Amino acid sequence: MENASASTAGPVPDSVANALMSIHPRYNSFHQHNAFPAAAPVGSLGARYEQNADSPGMATNHQNGLSTGNGGNTTVQPAATSVINLSNSSDVVIGPMTQYQGSVTIYQYMDATVEASRIANGYNNQNQLMGPNTSPGIKYERLIVYSIITLFIIIGLVLLFYVIYMMFPSGDNIIPKELFFEDNSASKSIPNLGNGHMVIDRHNWGAQQGVHGPYKLPHPIPYVLITHIGVHSEICSDVHVCSIKMRTLQDAAIAEKSLQDIPSNFYVGGDGNVYVGRGWDTANAYANMSLAVCFMGDYGRYEPNDLQLSALDHLLTFGEKHHLLTEDYKIVAHRQARTTRSPGIKLYEKITKLTRWYPCGLPGYAKCGVEIGLPTVWDQEYPKSIPTIVATVSDNSTQTN
Repeated sequence: MENASASTAGPVPDSVANALMSIHPRYNSFHQHNAFPAAAPVGSLGARYEQNADSPGMATNHQNGLSTGNGGNTTVQPAATSVINLSNSSDVVIGPMTQYQGSVTIYQYMDATVEASRIANGYNNQNQLMGPNTSPGIKYERLIVYSIITLFIIIGLVLLFYVIYMMFPSGDNIIPKELFFEDNSASKSIPNLGNGHMVIDRHNWGAQQGVHGPYKLPHPIPYVLITHIGVHSEICSDVHVCSIKMRTLQDAAIAEKSLQDIPSNFYVGGDGNVYVGRGWDTANAYANMSLAVCFMGDYGRYEPNDLQLSALDHLLTFGEKHHLLTEDYKIVAHRQARTTRSPGIKLYEKITKLTRWYPCGLPGYAKCGVEIGLPTVWDQEYPKSIPTIVATVSDNSTQTN
């Protein structure tokens, strides 16, 4: 073990001393109040034992900076004269063997030079000797985190702009709200009457090619005739089923009734769509100067739904706005113009509640259309009943049936 007088600590750097004072306020205070010598190294290790004045009879022993007594209280003060450095030592005895009698108070203060050096160099015990926050590794990790956050923000903005863009179609793809019934609809779309009522053209439902009615339909049209299919026909509920029904009606009209085309101008399906029969420009099979609208189904058995009545209203509004109907056009049921159950009692009750319904043909009213020269029976294209003359020669006599 080195002599205490020969072992002195070297000077402490200013940065270490400042750090020591900042992290050990008690040490700094102890130094000021106990007259720690300025020449003693900062952070030196030492102890001094002295006998208190109120403990007589104690022998004082100063050995290598240690002061001991054999009784009473003992105080510890910083040693000003020596520094003891111990390394790789065990079972160390400083000075003579001394037995302490009475209470002994020991003050211990640690050499904070090492910790102060770590703090001055950017290290401390809290980060377990990890590098300071300004190290390149920390900067790189922060850069990665910020890059990921920025990427997510950019992706979110792109998705938001895409959704907004898709909600507003570009100028080239804007479809007009009102479309005519011609084949060359804008952007090859299906014409729409509004409120979701599509107009299914002849080509779309599969009409026979090259067939049409024999007469032109002059505009504006003063009468709207409401009919139905009847004969226990069910209401079609989608475009596919309604298109099949339209083809069946056309085939039956041509093959069985000897008509040149499907009889009505327009057909209203249970799906709320309007199917083009003869259209706006060709007269129907009932009476010229009228627009025949047929409800697809048997409305003596079934109730017309709200979609069908809404489709009828949109169709007639379209015709009135485009001057295809007269401003004072009249709506009549098929049973008012000839002897028939059409359009069915359930639909007839709905027709009589419309504002444009006209009670012609009923008891006390004139026949429908007589004021504009229409026949009393609206069946202009249907085959007339022709008397059959059967001639048999028997005894020079002829019989007519």
